[in-house]
Amino acid sequence: MISSSAYESNTWALLVTVDHQYEKEQKEFTLRVTGDLHIGGVMLKLVEQIEVSQDWSDYALWWEQKKCWLLKTHWTLDKCGVQADAKLLFTPQHKMLRLRLPNMKTVRLKVSFSSVVFKAVSDICKILNIRRSEELSLLKQSEDILRKKKRKDKNVKEVVTEDILNLSNSPTSSGLSASPGLYSKTMTPTYDPISGTPASSTITWFSDSPLTEQNCSILAFSHPNCSPETLAEMYQPRTLADKAKLNAGWLDSSRSLMEQGILEDDQLLLRFKYYTFFDLNPKYDAVRINQIYEQARWAILLEEIDCTEEEMLIFAALQYHISKLSSSSETQDFTNESEVDEVEAALSNLEVTLEGGKSSNILEDITDIPKLADYLRLVRPRRLSMRTAKPYWFVFKDTSISYFKNKESGQGEPIEKLNLKGCEVVPDVNVAAKKFGIKLLIPVAAGMNEVYLRCDNENQYARWMAASVLASKGKTMADSSYHPEVHKILSFLKMKNWTMSPQTASDPESIDMKPECFVSLRYVKKYKSKQLAARILEAHQNVSQMPLVEAKLRFIQAWQSLPEFGLSYYIVRFKGSKKEDVLGVSYNRLIRIDIATGDPITTWRFSTMKQWNVNWEIRQTAKSSMSILGATSSCQPAPKTTVNLWMKNCSTN
Repeated sequence: MISSSAYESNTWALLVTVDHQYEKEQKEFTLRVTGDLHIGGVMLKLVEQIEVSQDWSDYALWWEQKKCWLLKTHWTLDKCGVQADAKLLFTPQHKMLRLRLPNMKTVRLKVSFSSVVFKAVSDICKILNIRRSEELSLLKQSEDILRKKKRKDKNVKEVVTEDILNLSNSPTSSGLSASPGLYSKTMTPTYDPISGTPASSTITWFSDSPLTEQNCSILAFSHPNCSPETLAEMYQPRTLADKAKLNAGWLDSSRSLMEQGILEDDQLLLRFKYYTFFDLNPKYDAVRINQIYEQARWAILLEEIDCTEEEMLIFAALQYHISKLSSSSETQDFTNESEVDEVEAALSNLEVTLEGGKSSNILEDITDIPKLADYLRLVRPRRLSMRTAKPYWFVFKDTSISYFKNKESGQGEPIEKLNLKGCEVVPDVNVAAKKFGIKLLIPVAAGMNEVYLRCDNENQYARWMAASVLASKGKTMADSSYHPEVHKILSFLKMKNWTMSPQTASDPESIDMKPECFVSLRYVKKYKSKQLAARILEAHQNVSQMPLVEAKLRFIQAWQSLPEFGLSYYIVRFKGSKKEDVLGVSYNRLIRIDIATGDPITTWRFSTMKQWNVNWEIRQTAKSSMSILGATSSCQPAPKTTVNLWMKNCSTN
């Protein structure tokens, strides 16, 4: 037994500030606590002293000096390291946040500021009905970009009020997990076959979803294009360093929002960060497909990714076609309810599948891997002389390409055998000039083996290109995705192949179109408005019959076929170097690039990398070739900081 005076001597004063959501001013409370009191006991004492009857379940303690949440309520103050000099904030975990979506629409909703960003993005995507939340992350615009925007805003006299979609009544407001949205593992939603948007009857299944029919149409449809003046005022990266600044503000997925300095009602960008889009299904992904399309569209218009003039016209034609379909009254009609019973439709589909479907669907012999054999021209780059294309007999089997002098010697030893597993496949196509080439960058011990293959026609190119793409991923032509890949390549080539008709020549005069809204500023300065309109309408002939969702998917596929697709840039400094360089991060390799000239210096491929370590305390990264491959998802540079990269015992391939 100890006396009360001895007990009082072991207590000390803890200052806690209460962030009450119904009062403007914060109130401070002083609690008498001991070191062995757990966090839950501190919260209980505080609530008893506040004497306000309300639901406090969403509140938690935030330690301001340490920038961390005290969420483990069974831990004692001594275990957490909390002492008398600590200042704690008793605040709600879920706060309002403004998110700028890829379609430039701002959404205001409640987000957990105590969960890690990865979990917060997952909850946000469930509210917005976006599958595959692991593809997205939150981005904070850099201060340089915001300064340039403020300078441009000073020249604008009229103040534009931003239209914000308020989703404050989302399920996360009470700390509960969000509803499954418009997709479910047990139900097949009914979607419009033309637009791919969910029917109104589907939304009634989930009454707690904050998305109504009108809100869903806002996120799933493309809105009218902005004016050329607005496009010219937006931030456009001019150099490689400017492109790297766009990626400087990515938030750390393993830390919470408040740990990274994000305050209530701040504005962040919700963007697709990892450019590997899995299972794009128009049945379930109306919002997701539209947001990917919008991010790709702005990347093209603002020249965040380079493309040729021929490719720019294709992108412009698809944008013009999508804008026409989006503004039509038939596409925007959501009032017609579907009379099809979803359960009956699912049972009928299952019945057809179990019975084997149509008789024309014959199962292929899976033990026999298909192969390609044909005459192609081989081109090897030479520095001191012109490149010459020589015809050889090529045989594509498994994931390797072998070439022989002629067809008769195809049964003997090949001149060379190229293993394409882990290689980089780049299209080298000019449909107008009848040029169908495949550029192969094959990793070898001495560096990169660069090989060009020249095909004679579109069909030959599509078959060999599809096989090369699958082989680079370690798949053979026996994979079920081979034939769809061939069809996708052929359809993309068909879009590039158009001819001018006499009727189209007079269309720019009669059609109300602003071509400056569909191309980047570089081509606006290069051509007159009538010339651009005529060329866009010329390219529009091959896409004029596409449905809305198919046109968006074609735009995404064309974006993915660009050589620089999926390459994110960061400004870094290598150990021992006095100047900064640019590090290009792709899904399969790292590239060290000279920041002044833009020329690649060294390439490290993940397939040949055995270890990758990051020391966040000293901002250094080490790569070694002595042990097993580590996680590469956390090798991104920290936001708004220059990272020192330490490359140790690494091969320069």
